[in-house]
Amino acid sequence: MTDAGFVIAAYGVILGGLALYTVTLWRRLRAAASRDDEGR
Repeated sequence: MTDAGFVIAAYGVILGGLALYTVTLWRRLRAAASRDDEGR
């Protein structure tokens, strides 16, 4: 397995991207919910 470092790096990039997407989505949903609460 001479390419193990590249495989691990690729998994890290993918997991980092998913984590960033999850945090962004969570923040947007939270902001939308707080805007909805203010309108009531």
